[in-house]
Amino acid sequence: MTAADKSPGALIARMDRIPVWSLPGLFVGIIGVGFLFTFYDIFDINVSFIQTCTQIVPTCTPATAANYIGLPVLLNLVGYVIGTLVLSPLADRVGRRDLLLVTMVITGLGSVLTAVIDNYTWFVIARTITGIGIGADLAIVNTYINEMAPRHGRARYTALIFLFSALGAVLGIWLGLWLTTPATPLPMGLPFAVAGPTFAYGWRIMYLLGGLLALVGVLLRFQLPESARWLIARGRLDAAAEVIDMMEHRASARISLPVVERPAVVRVVGSEMMPYSAILGEPMYLGRIVVLFAMWFVAYITVYSFGAGFTTILASLNYAPPEAGLIAAVGTFGFVLCAVVAFAYGEHMERHAWLPISALLTLVGGVIVALAGHRVDLSVVGSVLIFFGFNLWVPIAYSWTTENFPTRARTTGFALVDGVGHLGGGIGVLIIAPLIPHLGPLHAMLLICGFLVLAAIIAQFGTSTRSRMLEEVSP
Repeated sequence: MTAADKSPGALIARMDRIPVWSLPGLFVGIIGVGFLFTFYDIFDINVSFIQTCTQIVPTCTPATAANYIGLPVLLNLVGYVIGTLVLSPLADRVGRRDLLLVTMVITGLGSVLTAVIDNYTWFVIARTITGIGIGADLAIVNTYINEMAPRHGRARYTALIFLFSALGAVLGIWLGLWLTTPATPLPMGLPFAVAGPTFAYGWRIMYLLGGLLALVGVLLRFQLPESARWLIARGRLDAAAEVIDMMEHRASARISLPVVERPAVVRVVGSEMMPYSAILGEPMYLGRIVVLFAMWFVAYITVYSFGAGFTTILASLNYAPPEAGLIAAVGTFGFVLCAVVAFAYGEHMERHAWLPISALLTLVGGVIVALAGHRVDLSVVGSVLIFFGFNLWVPIAYSWTTENFPTRARTTGFALVDGVGHLGGGIGVLIIAPLIPHLGPLHAMLLICGFLVLAAIIAQFGTSTRSRMLEEVSP
């Protein structure tokens, strides 16, 4: 190999001509297990919180749990902001892979602490610590995937990882239904659920399982290589060439590789100072931050109202807790389906075009639940539509967000818009959940879904990125 072959532009061009996933297939699973735990932790509070609240808050009842869920959700998301703003820039400075280990360790420790607390204050603190790890992990994982995935498949492979997220959400909610609600005949609950006066600690088992999943994720992530794009941006060209050689070797065993296109224009930053200046000081990236932050902040009000609080919301609308939990649990299958659809079709349209579709589906599902009364069959149909709709756009928007920022500050950019944007979810749950009993079902659902409609409008002001070279979109 000549010196020219190892120039930054030539290395990027070699990498971008590979049209297939060219890392070991096991690596998808390794990254996916981490995301499975991340979303398990996000969703395990949904059903289980009613039992948690009645155990650690003396005055809490199933009907009043909505008054207590807002603060732990908000502080968990404040943890997201702290973690992502502190740890994500480190990933831009010292590498993606090492920080992926750090974030999973923090998340696991927070989950174990949650399992052993004995009062509401410590529950909130433990959820905050967990959030510190999760917030940074989301930013770094999405950055890593988009830097290593083939150019025409960034959204596709983000959606594949998101499928593990959906499985984590299903696991979190169904375990909550099994371990933290009493046995109730179908369709009003789960007949083989185990919660009761002599088994009121199911929620603790759930968080301990989360800690175990985190440990597995840490051990597996040691096998990941560093992002080749990050190595190139930092001037570590020999190390980057080794990773790209491996990717080309694996890809060429499956297909005939196309010729290398003209070298890309790549900015090597070396020992540049903190990544914030790389984007906040440039008008183009500052404008993108404004649009993407507004989109994420507003959309997360809908996402977390349903994702973290749907069972509690239904209980405050006079659904029995086992019935509310079952409706939410069945709805998670819509989450799995949306990940499959995003994987199959996510590259067919520009990223921002998916938000109006998601908003419409979520709105239809919310109206069905609102008008169903206590017809469980209709409520379940609406729940599946809700979970399908409010999650469909997420993996595609993850990919879109990373594409909007340069390699030298990609994780930091994601942190500023998605990480800080999570505050919208916490504020939404904190403010909206206590209002639900006073609004009535239809107005409550229209209010919650309306924020995703607004986010879909905001997204239309964003940049088109599909199938374009990252260095071209974000030089």
